Amino acid sequence: MPWRNGGGVTYELARNPSAASDEFDWRISIAEVSASGAFSAFPGVDRIITLIEGTDMVLTVDGVRHRLQPLEPFAFDGGADTAGEVPTPTRDLNVMTRRGRATAELDVIRLRDGTEVSVGPAEPLVLVALSGTVAVSSAAQDRVELGALDALRWTGPALAMSGCAAVAVVRVRSAQR
Repeated sequence: MPWRNGGGVTYELARNPSAASDEFDWRISIAEVSASGAFSAFPGVDRIITLIEGTDMVLTVDGVRHRLQPLEPFAFDGGADTAGEVPTPTRDLNVMTRRGRATAELDVIRLRDGTEVSVGPAEPLVLVALSGTVAVSSAAQDRVELGALDALRWTGPALAMSGCAAVAVVRVRSAQR
């Protein structure tokens, strides 16, 4: 999907409602950033960005500079005057939620061989393998393997994850709860 400002491309992983254009409640995507420039404004939208490839990105949000570190989520107002500086091409994960309709939390879990991590039940979530390979399983589903940049949308019982990977766990909640 082309950026609103024409400066790049976004690959959408999940959104709700699924048929919505710009009127999503929430959206999760991956963007490829090849040059510095202004971000598209999304008034009324909260954003979380996580640098997943590349070594450096500086965001200037309403005049304040923030140096993003790889795999560390950064939250900001989608309607703010925002520009990104990248010395080399980068790739990032974006989570957007419309204020009053949804909220989101993004945690990055670094798995090492031999470790297993459980993710709690009931709340909708999206897992995104940011690097490596992760095996995901639950009592209700056979084991599924996710490679880098694969995503799994899940609502159900607790999940177990294992492997050697960095995984984004995005929990999305309806604001009407």
